[in-house]
Amino acid sequence: MEDIQDSPGPSAQAFGEALGELGGTQDLGGSQPDLGAQDDDDDDGWEDEGVETITYAIRDILDARAQYVTTLPTCCSLPHTFYSVSERVRKDRRTWTQRVKSLDENWNKKLPLLVDAYLNHKYGTTPPAADPESTATIEILDLYSCKSTATIPIADGQSLAEALVTAGYLPTTPLLPSLAISLKTLELYRCIRLYKASFSAEAFTKLLCHQYCIPYRRSYRTSISDAFDIYTLILEKIHDRVMAALQRDTPDWRAQHSCPACSYEVEGEEPPLYSRMVCIDGNNSLKRLATSEGRNTGDTRSFDSDYILPREFVDQFANEVKARQRQPKPDLLDSDDEIEENTRVPGDTGGDPTDGCNTTSKAAPCATNWKAAAADEKKRMWGAFDESGVFICVCRHGLILWIADMIRSGELAKYALAMASRVNAKIPGKKMIGYDIGCAFEETVLHSILRAAFEESGSRFCVPAFHGYSHSYNCQVQYHPNAIEGVGLEDFEESERVFNRSNELAIITHHASRFRRHLAINMFFRQWDHERYASIGEMLYNNFVQASDIIGSAHGLDQSLQSLELTDADLTRFETEEREYFATLQDEDPANVHTIAYVEALQALQKAQNELADTSRRFRGRAPRIDGEVQLTFLAPNSGPVSYDTNRSETLKLERRRRQLLDRVDHLTAEVIAIETEYGIENRWQPGDFLYQQTVEYISTRRFQRALGRLQRLVIQRLFELHKLNIGRAGYKVRTYLAKSLQRRCRAIRNAVAEYNAAARALKPARPEVDFDKVTHYTFLEQFTLLQDTRNDIRDKPWTRPEVRETIKLSRRIRRAREEVSSVNREARRVHTSIRDEEILFRSVLTQLKDEGNVLHGAVEEYCRHRRAANARNMMYLQKLYALPGFTGIPSAGRHPGAQPSPEAERRGEEGAADSGDTDAAEVEGFEVDEGTHEVAYAIWEYLADLR
Repeated sequence: MEDIQDSPGPSAQAFGEALGELGGTQDLGGSQPDLGAQDDDDDDGWEDEGVETITYAIRDILDARAQYVTTLPTCCSLPHTFYSVSERVRKDRRTWTQRVKSLDENWNKKLPLLVDAYLNHKYGTTPPAADPESTATIEILDLYSCKSTATIPIADGQSLAEALVTAGYLPTTPLLPSLAISLKTLELYRCIRLYKASFSAEAFTKLLCHQYCIPYRRSYRTSISDAFDIYTLILEKIHDRVMAALQRDTPDWRAQHSCPACSYEVEGEEPPLYSRMVCIDGNNSLKRLATSEGRNTGDTRSFDSDYILPREFVDQFANEVKARQRQPKPDLLDSDDEIEENTRVPGDTGGDPTDGCNTTSKAAPCATNWKAAAADEKKRMWGAFDESGVFICVCRHGLILWIADMIRSGELAKYALAMASRVNAKIPGKKMIGYDIGCAFEETVLHSILRAAFEESGSRFCVPAFHGYSHSYNCQVQYHPNAIEGVGLEDFEESERVFNRSNELAIITHHASRFRRHLAINMFFRQWDHERYASIGEMLYNNFVQASDIIGSAHGLDQSLQSLELTDADLTRFETEEREYFATLQDEDPANVHTIAYVEALQALQKAQNELADTSRRFRGRAPRIDGEVQLTFLAPNSGPVSYDTNRSETLKLERRRRQLLDRVDHLTAEVIAIETEYGIENRWQPGDFLYQQTVEYISTRRFQRALGRLQRLVIQRLFELHKLNIGRAGYKVRTYLAKSLQRRCRAIRNAVAEYNAAARALKPARPEVDFDKVTHYTFLEQFTLLQDTRNDIRDKPWTRPEVRETIKLSRRIRRAREEVSSVNREARRVHTSIRDEEILFRSVLTQLKDEGNVLHGAVEEYCRHRRAANARNMMYLQKLYALPGFTGIPSAGRHPGAQPSPEAERRGEEGAADSGDTDAAEVEGFEVDEGTHEVAYAIWEYLADLR
C-alpha cells in the first residue's frame, strides 16, 4: 500500500477504467457524478504511467478479498449483499439516531417523486422510452422470479430511486442504492400482514432467504423492514390523494362518516333516540417497550394518522381529575397473592376514571369493584413500557372512530375524558357511550370541564351488557343496556371484539419503534374498518332475525301476564318502583351507625369479660395445693440458671394473658361509659332487651350482605378469567398468569363460601347455604342479580317474586327487540342510500379523472373496485332482509340531505320523486332494485355484472 501511495497517480479517467476492468464496476450512467473528475489544466502532476502500477495493486487487493467469499450453492445466483465477505470498511461514527434521521430526511425529499413514479408504474399507460438516456444494473430481491440483478432504464433528469420505482422496484436507500426489492414482493408482504397481523418482517425475510437458498441474517430483515416502511408511506400518500379526489379528505371525515348506518341520514326517516351509540375502552396488549436506562431512542420518526389522537390533546385532561383515592389492596384474594402496593410511575398522572366525583361520600360499590379488579394493572410494570396500550372509541357497528395511546400508565381518566370530549365535539346530537365503568365515569364527566357541553348534547353513559353484571344491582337497573330505553339489543361490547382481534398485533408492537408501531396500528385498523364495513349488511340482517325471534315469544308474555293476573301497566309500574327503590337505597342508615357502635362495644366488653373470667379461673386453678387446699407462700428467687417446666410456662402465659384482658376490659368499660354518657343512656342495654336484639339482627344481616357481595365479585372475576383463558393465541406467560390467578381465586371463593354460609345461618330465619362445587361451576350470574334488603322487608313486594321478575325481564327484552327492529329499518335504508349515492360519486369522479388523463384514475378505480365488492355483499344481505316476512321498513333507497341526484334521474326528470324518498328514483344503471319483487339473485347478478 505504501508503493501505491507514493507512486504517481493516474488520471481520473484511467482510474475509473481500471476499476471497471478489474472489479466489474457497473456503469451507473450519465446521471451519476464523476467524483474524481478534475480539470486537465489542474492535473497537478498526475501521470498516465501510474495506471499499470495501480492496476496490479487493485488486483492484489481483490484477489485477497475473494478468498473470504462464502461458497454458494450452484442452484441460484445471489446478490453480493447476501453473502459474507471479510473486508476492511470505514467505520461509520454516526449514532443510530443520526443515521435514521439522515435517512428519513433523504426519503422525505424524494417521497412525492416516488409516489408519482409508483402511480406511473402501476396505473400509467405511457410505455417506457425505447432509448433511455442511460441504464443501471442493480441487485434485486424478487420472490416471484428469484432473480439477483435487474437492468433499470433511467430517463433524462430522473434519479436512480425514481427509475427503480418506475420499473417496479423499491430501493432500500434513497441515495446510491445497492439493493432493491420488487414492489410485487412488498405488496405480497403487505397483504399477508393485512390478514395475519402477527406475521413479522423477520418471518417474511426467512421466506425470502429460503427461496434464494441462503441462510437468514439479521441485516436482511433490516433492509426489507426499511423498504417496507417506505412502501407503506407511499401507499398512504396515494390513499390521501384518492380521498381528496373523492372529497373525503376533510379533518375527521372518516370518524364522522365512515359508518353509513350511523351517519348517513335519510330525509323523512324516524329519528333515533340516540344519534350515535359508541363504546370506549382501554386495552394493554399493544404495548411498546421503553428504551433501556441511559440509552437514547434511535428511531425518532413520527407517523401522523387520522386514527390516533395527538398526545398533546390527551394531556389537556391530565390534571382534570386528581388521583385522590388511593388504590386499596383488594380484599378479594388470599394472603398469598402477590399484589404490590400502589406506586406512582412516570406518566401515571391524571387520576383514576372513578375519581372525578367531587363528593365526600363513600365510593360507589361499582367504582370500588373496578379498582379491585384493576389492581393487577396498577403495578410498577408500566415503567418498563413507553406506550402501555391503547384506548379506543368504536361505533356500534364496529368501525373505529379514534385511538389514544396510553403512556406509561393504566387506564387513567384523561384518556376517557379526551375520547368523550372528541366524540361530543365532532359528532352532533345525543350520544349513548358504553364504558365498563360508565356509571361512575358519568359523575366524573359531570364534575369536569366537559359538563356544560355534555349536558347540552343530552348524552349519557351506560355499562356494557356482560361487564354490567359485575356492577351492583342498583347500578344495573339504571345503566345496564337491558334497562335503557332506545338502545335496542345493542350490548356495547364491540370494543372487546376489536381487542380480541388486535391482540394478534401485539407480537409486532412490543419491540417496534414508535413510528413503526403507529404504522402497524394504522394499517391494522384500516383493514379492520374495511372488513367491518363489508359486514354491515350481514349485521343488520342478523340483528333483525334475532329481534324477530324475541318478538315471536310475545305469546309467552301474554300467558304469563294472564296467569299472574297482571297487565303491561303493572310491569311498567314494577320497573319504576324497583328503579326508584335501588336509586334511593343506602348501604346503611346513618341513624343506625351509633346504635351499632354501642352494641358492638357492649359485645366486645362482654366477650372480653367472659374470656377474662375463664382465664382467671384457669390461672387460679394452677395454684399450689397441699391436701386439696391452696397454700400461698413466698419463695426466694433461685440463683444461677433457671429451668422452667411445662406447667410453670403455661402458668406464666395465663398470667400474661390475664393482665392483657384486664387492660382490655378497663379500656372497653371506659368506652361504653363514654357512649352511654354521650347518648344519655341511663340503664345499660342487656342481651334480652328489644333494641339490643334488633341491632344484633341487623348486624347479622349486614354481615350476610357483605359476604354475599364478596362472593358475587369473586365469581364474576373467575368468569372473566375463564373467558380470557379461551382467547386464541394467548402467550404462555399470559396463560400461566391467568391459571395461577384462577387457582388463587378458587381458594378465595372457598373461603367466601364458608363466610357466606356462616352469615346465612346467623340470620333469622336462616338463609339457604350454597355449595362450593356448585358455585365454581356457575356460568351466569342470575343468582346474584338481586340482593334482597332484609333490613327493609321487600320480600312481600310483587317485583321480588321470581315469576314476576322473569316476566318483567321478558317484557323488557321484547321492548328492546322492537326498538332494534326500528333501528334496523332505519339503518338499512341509510346503507342502501349510501351505496346508491356512493356509486354515483364513483362514476362521476372516475369519468372526470379519465377525461383529464390523470394517472390517479387507476388508484381511484382500484379503491372503487374494493368498495363496490363490499357494497355488493351489503346489498345481498339488504335484499335478504327486505325479503323477510316480518320486515316493516322501506325496501328502497331514500335521499340524503345535500346528495347530488343521479344522471339517470336528471334525464328522466324524476328528481322530484327522488326528493320525496318514496321510491328509489335515483337508481344507478346495473343496480336497479325492483320494489315489487326484491329478487336477491337478480339484483346482485346485475350489480356484479356492472362492476365487471
